[in-house]
Amino acid sequence: MLEKGWNPRLPADTLRKDLIDIHPTASSFKIMLDKVKHHAKQSMNDAFDYAKQKWDKSHKVPDFKVGDLVLVSTLNFNNIKGPKKLKDALHGTNAVQVELSGELENKHPTFPVSLIKPYQPADKELFPLRNPTPLTVPPVEQNEDKKIKKVIKERRLRGKNQREYLVRYRNPVHEDEWLAESEIPDSDKLLRRFRHERRPQA
Repeated sequence: MLEKGWNPRLPADTLRKDLIDIHPTASSFKIMLDKVKHHAKQSMNDAFDYAKQKWDKSHKVPDFKVGDLVLVSTLNFNNIKGPKKLKDALHGTNAVQVELSGELENKHPTFPVSLIKPYQPADKELFPLRNPTPLTVPPVEQNEDKKIKKVIKERRLRGKNQREYLVRYRNPVHEDEWLAESEIPDSDKLLRRFRHERRPQA
């Protein structure tokens, strides 16, 4: 009355006072939902606790200190020369505050702990003749022409009406590479063969 200057007629005024507020079926349905929600929450907490317990049994928090030597996984490095099969699985030794050099100097020096392993030097007393031998990668001739063997995949660039094709070279030294159609020599012949191989056989 003080705000409007008149008494508004509310929906509650039209309801019969002798009616119950909640239908019994709706009330029992809500009770069931509350029980299901509680059970689901408890099950998720139990599953989380079980997974944490299993993980903690077989994993330890890494205790790396500044100055420790570590090995860095090369899983995500794609600029290391040579065939993939001949690449080292781990690159090292590196400091924990990783300082990369050579082919890896442009990589970000921060790595997840899962990609780092502590470096264990060989025991000179147990293995006096063991000397680390660097892996020799076959040299890649710079003047060698890359001859494309075939096209194996295609993709459309997001936001652009342009396609790229994953090509495989005849020389296994060269890795598969995404190229635009204009960058592929004899693109008509190679793409025609690629589309023919993808076409379902009758």
